[in-house]
Amino acid sequence: MYPPDPRTWLDLDEGERLDLVSEYHESTGEEIPSIPAHAAIHVIVENQLAERIFPVEAALQRLLAEGLDRHDALHAVASVLAEHLHNIMKGHLPGADPNEPYYRALEKLSAETWGAD
Repeated sequence: MYPPDPRTWLDLDEGERLDLVSEYHESTGEEIPSIPAHAAIHVIVENQLAERIFPVEAALQRLLAEGLDRHDALHAVASVLAEHLHNIMKGHLPGADPNEPYYRALEKLSAETWGAD
């Protein structure tokens, strides 16, 4: 899986981004319980990478250096994002910056800790 060009990616509308990610996953034959939900999380992470959000970029680069392929590294970051979103939905927002817990969790993420799930 090659990274999309950030400018081209951000020029697409959200529906096109979701369609691209959904089509990719459908083409793999991978069993995914909810392709729309899976694609949405993928798109959020790709958006963060295209927008050059440093903690997300750093986590992805670290995971790649630790031996994960890009797709698995995206899944690892997406797992942290999904947990963060779940905590937000439950009203768990310590501190003034709602992204701070997400960024802290990304700093702790490694190929080994993600693979331990």
